Amino acid sequence: MPIGKEPSRPVSGISQAYPDRVEVRGRDLTGDLMGRLTFTEYVHLLLTGDEPTEDQRFFLDLLLVAIAEHGMMPTSVAARMTLAADPGALQAAVAAGILGAGPVVLGTSEECARLLFAAGGRVAAGERPEDVVADVARAARDAGERVPGLGHPVHRRVDPRAERILELADERGVSAVNVGLARLLRDAVAEEWGKPLPMNVSLPIAAVMLDLGYPVSTVKAVPILARTAGLLAHLAEEQENPLGFFLAGKAEEAVAYEPPQAG
Repeated sequence: MPIGKEPSRPVSGISQAYPDRVEVRGRDLTGDLMGRLTFTEYVHLLLTGDEPTEDQRFFLDLLLVAIAEHGMMPTSVAARMTLAADPGALQAAVAAGILGAGPVVLGTSEECARLLFAAGGRVAAGERPEDVVADVARAARDAGERVPGLGHPVHRRVDPRAERILELADERGVSAVNVGLARLLRDAVAEEWGKPLPMNVSLPIAAVMLDLGYPVSTVKAVPILARTAGLLAHLAEEQENPLGFFLAGKAEEAVAYEPPQAG
């Protein structure tokens, strides 16, 4: 029995392999794309169906560099421990790291994009931007929730990656509605919480991508693709200098076992 709704037109516009050529987004892979596009430009083409503008290429490249690596984070630790347990399963180790890309670690940019998109819709409908972000901050505070893209456990005062993205967005003239909303949201959260919270890298990633015309559905692709490169670096190092079992042992040492109390 089929599951889900049957598509009205079962087609894909991404790629097709033929006996003598490969076509990608309507372009000949070997006759056109290879040797002409950089990988960043190719990623944009794959995601959107169009070749990037110069600003889109520059910032997609910038954002991939910004979030590819951040030290011994849960994603890289999980990947290393997986490879230690199965040294032949590089693909499984990469997958183990990427599976943790959620709303707490790495994947927050998608949440930020949805928040900014919704806030932008309210502004377009006539509400004042300051009122919209104040309402968002107040609602989160009342619900005991965090606001995505603000605060960081390591970069407690300022996230240098976020500030550099915003600086370059201003310099190149791409800062628009969403970058403005991100800055207003930071100020509204500081006022609501009674203390400043730094904008972490996820919020400007989302804001700049939306201001450059990327759809919300593509935003999470950036941290996933970028961190894949970082994980491959960790796993290459893991094969030369194994740390996976060491990390697992440290975790076991750090957690005390408490047996259940006798009835």
